[in-house]
Amino acid sequence: MRDNSRHGIFGISWDRRGTAAAVFGYSRKVAGLDPRAVLKERPSVGLIAGLVIAGFCALVSFSFDIINGDPVQFFIALGLAVAPVPLLLAGVLALDRMEPEPRSNLAFAFAWGAGIAVLLAGLLNSLNLVYVAHQLGDVGNARNLVATFGAPPVEETAKGLVLLGLLWFRRHELDGPTDGIIYASMVGLGFAMSENVSYYIAALQENGAQGLAATLVLRAVLSPFAHPLFTSLIGIAVAYAAQRRGSVGVIVIVIGWIGAMLLHGLWNGLATFGGLGGLAIAYLLLMLLLVVELVVIFRDRRRIVGLIQHYLPPYERNGLINQADIFMLSSLRRRRHARAWAKALGGRAGARAMIDYQLASTELGLLHARAARGGVDEETFRAQQRSLADLMAYARMSFPLPERHQADAARGVPPPGYAPGAPPPGRWPGGPA
Repeated sequence: MRDNSRHGIFGISWDRRGTAAAVFGYSRKVAGLDPRAVLKERPSVGLIAGLVIAGFCALVSFSFDIINGDPVQFFIALGLAVAPVPLLLAGVLALDRMEPEPRSNLAFAFAWGAGIAVLLAGLLNSLNLVYVAHQLGDVGNARNLVATFGAPPVEETAKGLVLLGLLWFRRHELDGPTDGIIYASMVGLGFAMSENVSYYIAALQENGAQGLAATLVLRAVLSPFAHPLFTSLIGIAVAYAAQRRGSVGVIVIVIGWIGAMLLHGLWNGLATFGGLGGLAIAYLLLMLLLVVELVVIFRDRRRIVGLIQHYLPPYERNGLINQADIFMLSSLRRRRHARAWAKALGGRAGARAMIDYQLASTELGLLHARAARGGVDEETFRAQQRSLADLMAYARMSFPLPERHQADAARGVPPPGYAPGAPPPGRWPGGPA
């Protein structure tokens, strides 16, 4: 029988009428159901309710700040606390480019830190201060003791609860230590932003503009990632537990929780009792932890690349991928280059298609890894596999490939500018560049 199909963009087969042939059952009818839905997460009732509660808690916390100061001081402090947040968020999210987390989850983690965790910790810390001050008869010493020994357990527990919530309700989103660090950083940044308002008001009241400037430099310039780094130990532990069942995960979470509290207490204690020398030692410890976590993130990125290179080649026979795609997906630099190529030829629609393809491909590799360790049942795996494959096929058909290059692309030869340096067809790349 004569084959009446012809190969279209990057090897997806088309019939004479221009409709897509079978690619995991993909068809234009499926496209009408929005294949991008697999990457979207519609806000649930629980998420909306959580954001409302977090916003209410933030308002209550800020009302206490207004009562303790005056409206002018409050708005000065609020402006200074909020100003660096976009830059800090950009720094955190820049580490999450290989497999970005859902925006709704990130927003909730930030809101939890800025509202619920701050209010809960503020109330408990105030009660602790009243109790210790009553026992000692000295408010100054009581404040130092509570800051060193009382506040770290309270604050890390208040922040860490949202990470336990993610483990319970969104376990499938925790695919590695990077995810734990990102979520912990979001809740830590939210917490630090709201907490800084109180510190800036206190500095203004006690030492005026000079005290405010010193506090601003210490908290916003020298240690803006202190809270994220403390809580990241819990985040890494929770991400580890998400990939394992049984008591081992619980033990790791407890160790991470204790580590976060100890590091937080050490920072507060050295800053309170150690003077400038103690502060320098505490700062050095934070920087060492930051370097270690950056190494963890980059190693985790290589792990994800390895999953893509291991699990995706079999999809070549379905026309979903070829070795040039694997080569492109194995490097953030090459991914950026491919998006620029798609945007140059196809505008925003072309760039959107490339982004969808990259995200769906990465999620497909992670889905296989999740199934391999028993983290997803067969029915769920098949449903998600099909959805991701549909999106990959739909995205490929939207690539802005000029007609003169379609024949070569169908044979697996990348078009000019798509994946410079890709090996010739017939050999899969051995690793990331």
